Amino acid sequence: MWLLALFLFQGVQMVSENTKNSAELVKKSIQKNGINASDLSDLHDLALYAIESEHDAEWALRITKYVKSACDWGIASGIDVVRMDEVYWKTLKLEAPYLLDSYCLYIEKNRPPEQRFYQPRRKTLIKVVDKLQALEEDKLDELFIHMPARIGKTQIITLATSWHVCRNTELSNLYCSYKEEAGSSFLDGLKEIWTDPMYCHTEIFPDAKIVSTDAKNNTIDIERKKKYKSISGKGLTSGLNGLFDATGWLIADDVLEGIQDVLSPDILRRKQTIFDNNLMKRKKEHCKVIYNGTIWSLHDIYMNRLSFLQNNPEAKNIRWDVIKIPALDPETDESNFDYDYGVGFSTQYYRTERAKFEENDDMASWFSQDQQEPIERDGAVFNPDHMNFYNGILPERGLVRICAVCDVALGGGDYLSYPIAYIYDDGSVYIPAVVFDNSEKTITQPQIVEKTIKFNVGSSQFEANQGGEGYKDEIDTQLRAKGYRMNINSRWADTKKRKEQRIWDNAQQIREFYFLEDGYRDQQYRKFMNNVYSFTINGKNQHEDAPDSLSQLCDFINGNTVCVAKVINSPY
Repeated sequence: MWLLALFLFQGVQMVSENTKNSAELVKKSIQKNGINASDLSDLHDLALYAIESEHDAEWALRITKYVKSACDWGIASGIDVVRMDEVYWKTLKLEAPYLLDSYCLYIEKNRPPEQRFYQPRRKTLIKVVDKLQALEEDKLDELFIHMPARIGKTQIITLATSWHVCRNTELSNLYCSYKEEAGSSFLDGLKEIWTDPMYCHTEIFPDAKIVSTDAKNNTIDIERKKKYKSISGKGLTSGLNGLFDATGWLIADDVLEGIQDVLSPDILRRKQTIFDNNLMKRKKEHCKVIYNGTIWSLHDIYMNRLSFLQNNPEAKNIRWDVIKIPALDPETDESNFDYDYGVGFSTQYYRTERAKFEENDDMASWFSQDQQEPIERDGAVFNPDHMNFYNGILPERGLVRICAVCDVALGGGDYLSYPIAYIYDDGSVYIPAVVFDNSEKTITQPQIVEKTIKFNVGSSQFEANQGGEGYKDEIDTQLRAKGYRMNINSRWADTKKRKEQRIWDNAQQIREFYFLEDGYRDQQYRKFMNNVYSFTINGKNQHEDAPDSLSQLCDFINGNTVCVAKVINSPY
């Protein structure tokens, strides 16, 4: 097995022919004598020479990858275990400046295995490490990390940051959490790794010394004092002025304090504004961003950013990825964090925790905190996994009707919702555009007029309640002023049924509609879909304007409407 993997070292290389010939001689020795510590040690030395003298780390790391695997196999097979172990560790040391996984393993080599952080948790956290490596190698620009509490997600970012900062000490890096004390604690963790003899960090980066610390501003400089510090640790609301800058990594770690931030629209809106206008403004163009924390809501800061990256055409060149590891695997219902030496959480632990949430009728908290599913998904009626989407290109034939409905709102927090529907002869319904805005009517009315004309809407219906009748008449007047005529009417909402029940009754038909896919939606369409996904049947909805308008659309399509009749003077 090892011989098949050995020396598949192809591609652009700077390593000399002499070094490659030496490697070929070792290959022949292994083929003749089998895997042994002496030959593996020689391969290590050739890799070291390739890095230090011939500056070909890529070739060297392909050599060391084989050496590590062979050492693991040799140790497991009981072959010259002491020497194999020695070669294994010196190979990790050689790789550590280049590979985060090797760095995390090596710096704890002097600790007893059961006291190490990374090795017992590696089987799960290697997924995070691999993504952080891709970020460092400029294969990603932004990375989202979502896992349960107390499984080591902040500590693995601490280890990664201690490595990243010392790889290029001229870069400035910024760590931000929900409070200033968390930023200070993060820096304490870095200083421990950099200075405590318990860690072997100085063997990897002997020249990366701390030269300056500032406890007041929570900053550290490595190698030399700089205007923009090597690493700063701040709280989101504590103030980020011109002293702070990020050219390397910007880390947003639990920037929301908890569920209380999400349940208060005012607090969430304020923190979103600070995040956009203060924190993200510290990021230079080529800075990498790490978002680490719980997905509390479809509307929290992380999901807001992810929605932007998924859907805004201006973000199409940003390379991003999401790593989301739930407490219990959705397929097996087994723990993803049952670490070695009992330092994690067993399957039974999480199942018991889930049962407690269920008993308290608070599965929303279980799904958000442990499974990394937004709180709105508890009792959610509309799940994207069970809905239809299209790429923005409408069918060419079979169109029989273009219509729209309007759930009127005149500001005050509620959203006006105006979905436009294209209906085809096979019964399929496509939603190519919406107006979804909580502004006053001087803002929303021109949008409705513009999209009505653009999409050639032939008929529409406005909910008459709460000023909707007058709103409809004003839309009709504005359309006529532009020379556009449309069949337009109004209806009163059925007060015999709760709004939630009306939506529930039409839910299956709504699921059969075709909505725009991620990447083809404008900002209002994105908000509209998030509002649809947020609707739950358990009565905890703050706003249900989007699903309510879709329910009205179903009634309008099906002819289940009650129109308002007006008495007019006979023209004859």
